[in-house]
Amino acid sequence: MFIFILHYSFFIMLRKLLLTALLAGNIIVWAQKPFGPTPTKDQIALQDMEMYAFLHYSLNTYTGQEWGYGNEDPKLFNPARLDTRQWVRTCKAAGMKGIIFTAKHHCGFCMWPSAYTEYSVKNSPWKDGKGDVVRELADACKEYGLKFAVYLSPWDRNHAEYGREGYITYFRNQLRELLTQYGDIFEVWFDGANGGDGWYGGADETRKIDRNTYYQWDGTYEMIRELQPHCVIWNDQGTRRGDLRWVGTEAGYVGETNWSLLPSTGKITHNDLHYGNENGDVWVPGETNTSIRPGWFYHESEDSKVKSLARLVDSYYKSVGRNSTLLLNFPITEDGLIHPIDSARGAEFAQFIEKAFANDLARKAKIKKDGNTITVKFRQPTEFNRFMVSEDIRKGQRVKKFQIEALVGTEWKSLKDALVENGDGLTTIGRKRIICFPKTTATQLRFTVTDTKAEPIISKISVFNVPEL
Repeated sequence: MFIFILHYSFFIMLRKLLLTALLAGNIIVWAQKPFGPTPTKDQIALQDMEMYAFLHYSLNTYTGQEWGYGNEDPKLFNPARLDTRQWVRTCKAAGMKGIIFTAKHHCGFCMWPSAYTEYSVKNSPWKDGKGDVVRELADACKEYGLKFAVYLSPWDRNHAEYGREGYITYFRNQLRELLTQYGDIFEVWFDGANGGDGWYGGADETRKIDRNTYYQWDGTYEMIRELQPHCVIWNDQGTRRGDLRWVGTEAGYVGETNWSLLPSTGKITHNDLHYGNENGDVWVPGETNTSIRPGWFYHESEDSKVKSLARLVDSYYKSVGRNSTLLLNFPITEDGLIHPIDSARGAEFAQFIEKAFANDLARKAKIKKDGNTITVKFRQPTEFNRFMVSEDIRKGQRVKKFQIEALVGTEWKSLKDALVENGDGLTTIGRKRIICFPKTTATQLRFTVTDTKAEPIISKISVFNVPEL
């Protein structure tokens, strides 16, 4: 009995010491068994990137279109100053950790010299047909330390066999080229636009497909897993789930409630895309895609419509700050560069985010955990307006609802998220949740989990005072 008591007392002492150390480091977490669906290592790595860039560039850049018909002349592609290193420098300065490039958009024009079609850069005047945009960009990403990924449109308005069995072999052959010739690929992006009118090798007709069955995704996924085992798949193809999901809008925000879960079978609703599904049985986090301009491709008429710093920061709060990643598009101009307006705004955005979250006020505070409540006690009255909290998603997403309060004088006041539209309170956390509220001066901040699917595992809390825009 004495030995048991001694061991138990030692355990309690060790637990207190460890908890003190964890709290001092701003980390509050105890090892527990996973609950429900959990992410793969590659999904975690993708979510840890937080922000990465889309680059849209194709014949649309030279025709003023967003969706090419498939009959545009390859001779249109002849940029005078194409510089993929400038693209990568711009994206890195904007805080992006990787780049997804439109290797082939709906028009079917390939930005690499594919062996399976004549409709590519090899039949353009650029570099006398000897150029390869995908190669140059992949090399530039490697040089500057950014990850590289590809967008390959399943819909091809140029190819004569689209809508028929033969096209699937063509599509997989092109995908194989991209996955074997350009190094590591962190993501493959398959657009959800499918079927309709097109040139189709001169047929000039409308072709409809069943988006759930036509592409035979199982075989394609198997090939991707074999060739690029650490690549994640973005797919909006009906009932076939990818590793990431569209959030139901391209406006730059995901739902304030955001579960990284979907059901593995059945139809996916818009609510599933925008808010996730609390009862889902597979881990499929949201990826919030939006463009720095109204369109995805460059149009000179939009030079005056580049998103303001305030709008970009708002998208950050409503994507990264809502348990999602942010995929921000920078279109390439006719000259083959990212426009200086876009470049400057991207750099301004990254500088603001870095400065805004550089000083975590909780680091110098005393943190106390009591059940599902964590209290941050400041040394003196402190002004703040942002609260950040994370779950240990390796053990699943657990928290359904929570509240935060500030001790102002002698009164506890509830802090509401100014960016929440539906009034349902503070819901879900996931990898990262940022709550925005008016500047408040208080001596304490109190965070309480009020509803949860299982015992919450909070991995980090932070408090900031961010400049208002």
